[in-house]
Amino acid sequence: MAKTKTSYFCQSCGYESAKWLGKCPSCNQWNTFVEEIIEKPNAAVPNWKASTTASTSMQRSNKPVLVSDVVFEEENRLLTPDKEFNRVLGGGIVAGSLVLIGGEPGIGKSTLMLQLAMNMPGLKVLYISGEESEMQIKMRAERLAPNAGKSGGGCYILTETSTQNIFKQIEQLQPDLVVVDSIQTLHSAHIESTPGSVSQVRECTAELLRFAKETSTPVFLIGHITKDGMIAGPKILEHMVDTVLQFEGDRHHVYRILRAIKNRFGSASELGIYEMLGEGLREVSNPSEILLSQRDEPLSGITISATLEGLRPMLIETQALVSTSAYGTPQRSATGFDTKRMNMLLAVLEKRCGFRLGTKDVFLNITGGIRIEDPAIDLGLAAAIVSSHEDIPVPFKTCFAAELGLSGEIRAVNRIEQRIAEAQKLGFEQIFISKYNMPTGGKAKKLDLSRYTIEIKPVGRIEEAFGLLFG
Repeated sequence: MAKTKTSYFCQSCGYESAKWLGKCPSCNQWNTFVEEIIEKPNAAVPNWKASTTASTSMQRSNKPVLVSDVVFEEENRLLTPDKEFNRVLGGGIVAGSLVLIGGEPGIGKSTLMLQLAMNMPGLKVLYISGEESEMQIKMRAERLAPNAGKSGGGCYILTETSTQNIFKQIEQLQPDLVVVDSIQTLHSAHIESTPGSVSQVRECTAELLRFAKETSTPVFLIGHITKDGMIAGPKILEHMVDTVLQFEGDRHHVYRILRAIKNRFGSASELGIYEMLGEGLREVSNPSEILLSQRDEPLSGITISATLEGLRPMLIETQALVSTSAYGTPQRSATGFDTKRMNMLLAVLEKRCGFRLGTKDVFLNITGGIRIEDPAIDLGLAAAIVSSHEDIPVPFKTCFAAELGLSGEIRAVNRIEQRIAEAQKLGFEQIFISKYNMPTGGKAKKLDLSRYTIEIKPVGRIEEAFGLLFG
């Protein structure tokens, strides 16, 4: 009888060691190594190439081929009824793709995937759950889609955790789409360790990856996250899949954000916004309306900036509060914005404009619970800080779209036409941009100002912008 093999795995990054270590040499975390039993029997992994679900056109050749000899065919993406989901995936679901979705407990991952599974017309979708019973899923289905819950639609439910039994049912059903909830609950007979361990997660994902690629069947995996916000399991899990989606938001608020962290088939900077209702998730087609608060009168410290998330332009509300520090060291706090960049903006305002902010507490907030990394909101944030410091409201219906340099210059930003069009669509009367975005002749792309009714104010220095704003 073969000797049982054991190894030690880091539960944080998946590093494997032959002996126990106090500190992981890969991620430098302490006391993360756990012993796991590894024993591989002679049972072979199912050969999906010989299965009826795979055609000869899907089989890949193992011989080396020149890049020029590869025949490229336009991929046919599977479009879902959810436009936000299609945008985040890069235009729809790619055949044979493996997608991982992570998020906080109770944020709505299972609701999102069950809602997707029940709204795919003409397709057989297999929803595999290792966390809930069939009755629990039926109760959620009745709440999400009462009509589809009664008729059943094309959604099949399987409550199973063994990958061997799952593949047997998949071979009989031959679904067009597979959803696994969640990958941490599955276990393979090829590994003798507990479900959720590093080796089990890696082995189960590898089996599902082989099935997805050899049958061209899309597979969605729901993954748990750690207390640090990282997807649980080994880091190799994120490298194995094609797309990693993060479902974010506060459970005490109604809005949820679906963000692409990794995407082999599209942009990794796309964003989808949902509203959590009693009957499920509703896609928000115009996020600018929910990110802007309704105000009856002008308030100091509030500005509107035009930003981009992927291909989508959005207007966000930036808030600043500047007050006299009650302690020796002033406080610096930013919500939804990089604190280091906020300190840079404060240094520019003090050095180039003469505002004494060294003894002031400064608080910044990006409304809506989203995080912005676009430098085009620099001018809007600087205007909000000065507005709060001087207690002078920024003129109503004013928008900003420019980056602020260390010398106080207003730098140009990309895709300025989309930002101006979004501000005009929402009824803003003027927008401050960099004068370097304006047509200057030569080979630069000319900005057609005739098609805009909004007043465009180009500025080159921050002092010039503040002179127009506050006089």
